[in-house]
Order: sequence, then structure tokens, then C-alpha cells
Amino acid sequence: MPFAAISPSDPAPGPRLQRTYGRAAIAFKADGARTRLDRLFQEGAAKIRLPRAPAGAPPQAVLINTAGGLTGGDRLAYEVALRAGCRATLTTQACEKIYRASGGEAEIGTALRLAAGSRLDWLPQEAILFDGARLSRRLDAELAADASLLAVEAAVFGRHAMGEEIGRGLLRDRWRIRRGGELIFADDLRLDWSEADLLRRPAVLDGARAAATVLYVGEDAEARLEDVRSALGGAGAASAWRGKLVARIAAEDGASLRRALLPALARLAPGAAFPRIWHV
Repeated sequence: MPFAAISPSDPAPGPRLQRTYGRAAIAFKADGARTRLDRLFQEGAAKIRLPRAPAGAPPQAVLINTAGGLTGGDRLAYEVALRAGCRATLTTQACEKIYRASGGEAEIGTALRLAAGSRLDWLPQEAILFDGARLSRRLDAELAADASLLAVEAAVFGRHAMGEEIGRGLLRDRWRIRRGGELIFADDLRLDWSEADLLRRPAVLDGARAAATVLYVGEDAEARLEDVRSALGGAGAASAWRGKLVARIAAEDGASLRRALLPALARLAPGAAFPRIWHV
């Protein structure tokens, strides 16, 4: 699988402005009952660090954008591969800040490959969009028939505490998840602020300033549904069918989103060491 149709070495058309490009790849392999690093590649602004995980816990990798944020024309690509029987957690160092774009879109592409019996928790922190930001994210995953995936993508629309409002901008989120060669989840979201009061529309976010999508793929997905619904309360909704669970969450701001998101994720990763960086 390529880097989600993003080629960081291919500059975006338009004025020759300085842009951020980065690409990073990481793979894990099984060593008896333990999961160990197999390979690591990083280029440009995309870096990966491996902090010491708690005793007995699967490895945790932290993705870092050394540019400190993204704007139109910037591109990041990540690839994660788990060999057979592995388990790992991936997160980001901080919320990714998406700044006003003078042209083009910021692009983040992620490709995940999970071999037989593996389990990945893909838990990046939220993207924060500022007024005029334009972001296109894509998540592609190829899972073996018995692999499991917990994935979240979240966005915060302006910093509520700073009184920020988004009057223009764009967010595109695209998911394509395949299991055993079969497409099992396809989701496309497009929020275009060329339409006035977009987030206040009842059919969009009804005034909420933060939102997240959670996907769990596993044989026990349906069995976890009631626990997840209980954890969400009135902050979101969840459904489960054919070995997958999908939850949508909307909240007043980023802090409220995390308060709803963390308990739901904990129900889907029992016994796992949740990334400590989420609590910093």
C-alpha cells in the first residue's frame, strides 16, 4: 500500500513557497510473546520516537511533526506495519495545529498494515483547525482476517477558550478499511465553511466545536457496544455490526471531547496502557 496517495517529494502547484514535507514508517515484529521494533524510517519533518512502555505493555510509538503545525501545501505521510502476532499503540506528540492556508490544503495520509493475529491502537491526538485552515486527511488500512484495529480521528474547530471562530476553511476526512481483502468501512466527511454558520446547523454539529470518529474492528465488536454507549452517555452514539463498531462524538470544545472520548476508548482497549502523553 502506498503512502495514502501522498508524495511528499512532489511539490504542490502554485507559488514557490517554503512548505513542510515529511514521511515516516515503522514496523513491529513478534519476538516470542513480546513485540519489538523491526524497522524505522523517517524523512523531513516527520519523526517517530519510542518512549519506554510500562512493564508488560505493548510498545508505544509517538509521531512528531517538527514543523510545529501545517498550512496549505504542507504534506505528511505515515506508514505502520505489524507483523503476525504483534500489538502496538501509535499516537502523536501533541494536537496537530492546522493554520490559515494561503493556497492549497494541508494533507495528512496514513497507511496501516496489520498481519494475522495483530492488534493496533491508532490514537493520534486531535487536529486543531484555525480560521482559514484547509485540511485533507486520509486513513487507509489493510487488515488480515483475524487482525484487530482501534482507530480514532478527531478535530477541534477553533480554540473555545480563546473565543476563536471559524468563518472559512475546509476539512476532508476519508477512511478506507479493508479486512481479509474486503472493504468493510468507507467513510467520507467534508466540512466546507463557504456555507455560512456551518457548524451551527442541526444536521452538522448543532453548535459543537469538536468532533471525533472512533472505529473498532474485532471479533468482539458487537459485544462491546453497550459498554461504549454507556461510556459516551449523551456525548455521542455508537453502532456495531459485522465485526466492527463505529462511534461519533460531538462536544462543545476540545476538553469536553476528551472527557467523552477517553472512557469510550478505554472500553475498547481493556487492560492496555493508554498513551500517557494524552494526559500531559
